[in-house]
Amino acid sequence: MYSIIVVPPPTPEDERDRTQLQLAPGEHLTFGRAAPDVDLAIAHEGVSRRAGEITAQGTYWTLSNLSREQTYVVENPEGAGEHIKVGPGRLDAPVPFEFSRIVLPAAGDLLPIEVWAPRHDYLSATGGGDNAVGDTTAPAFSVDRTKRYFAVLAALCEPRLRGEPHAPLPTVDQVVDRLRPNWPAASRTSVQWNIDYLAVKLRLKPAPEEADQGPRLNGKKESLVSLALRFDLVREDDLIVLSAAAPSGRVAR
Repeated sequence: MYSIIVVPPPTPEDERDRTQLQLAPGEHLTFGRAAPDVDLAIAHEGVSRRAGEITAQGTYWTLSNLSREQTYVVENPEGAGEHIKVGPGRLDAPVPFEFSRIVLPAAGDLLPIEVWAPRHDYLSATGGGDNAVGDTTAPAFSVDRTKRYFAVLAALCEPRLRGEPHAPLPTVDQVVDRLRPNWPAASRTSVQWNIDYLAVKLRLKPAPEEADQGPRLNGKKESLVSLALRFDLVREDDLIVLSAAAPSGRVAR
């Protein structure tokens, strides 16, 4: 079964119906300008004769940069500006994104090669992992998506999840306005209370009852959003909580 799908850069001929190349685990695809010496020929004078190689590795893939001078960037189109760089001559760099875009710098142009990794493998419900006898593993972050604190976190993350990775975070007043249709009693005080609670819940600062409170946490909203997006605590489909019926209660600790 194939695990990686490669979509070449668009051309005037196939702008609407772009070719898709499928790779099974262990298969390779070379790309570059020198047809027929490569599997995927890119007719651009700024592309190296043998520019790179993609290798399917099951649920992920690796990229080898065969160029001697150019650095390639692999972007996560669904992430908040998330990307990796693969320097000249680097072999078998692992790419962790489900949806990726290789950006090739080519004589003033930026040519995109899309790579999809739709295969997902999961631990069997009956074997291994935390199903073994003994104490279960405590979750790294425990959030309840039915609580108001999660709606506050979603509202903070919304601009960057909507495709603006460097968008300024909403102010507390803007969060209040965003939540008020489903939470009429929302106020600056209640939203700030939930932000403070999230900082403790996600262990960005000690709980109030602990003696050592440590230094004051500056940039609290930025820290919360950075953590939430980095570990996928809030995803784009979670933004439905901003239009769903308001959860009951102030917050559940």
